[in-house]
Amino acid sequence: MIRKALEKDLDEVEAIYHEVLDFEAANGSYTNWQKGLYPTKGDAEKALREGTLFVGQDEAGRLYGSIILNHIQPKEYANIPWKISAENDDVLVIHTLCIRPNSSGKGYGREFVAFAEEYARKRWCKVIRLDTYEGNQPAIGLYSNLGYELAGKCLFHFQNVIWENLVCMEKSMHV
Repeated sequence: MIRKALEKDLDEVEAIYHEVLDFEAANGSYTNWQKGLYPTKGDAEKALREGTLFVGQDEAGRLYGSIILNHIQPKEYANIPWKISAENDDVLVIHTLCIRPNSSGKGYGREFVAFAEEYARKRWCKVIRLDTYEGNQPAIGLYSNLGYELAGKCLFHFQNVIWENLVCMEKSMHV
């Protein structure tokens, strides 16, 4: 079940971020996220205050992942040749889709994307956009399999600290 996050979820969301980053430190990074920089509990707290943080909870009540959904497009999106023209309020952006490493492979990523798509439709959004690190083949594969199309690649100055090439994808909500 995916639901809006509550204040009591913040410590566990932070734990999920750390589990992903620790897993990547031991097994090779595919997100290019950095511990202490992004994602952090502060990012989750800001999204919670804005009402844009959602969590996935299993039958036992344990959180298996989180996602941030809003209309905030990074400034670098202006460099992408988007195929679907839309005003900011008509664009839902997926940020920080994160699944616990021990919960991966169970379809939770697909569940979060389906949730995001339904969320976008209910808000009459024309398109969903996202970006992911060019080395994040699991995410690129997931989104491609779910009908998201490559719009372009661009060098981002992430958090004004990390320079990285990101793949930008989009999907029309008017199918």
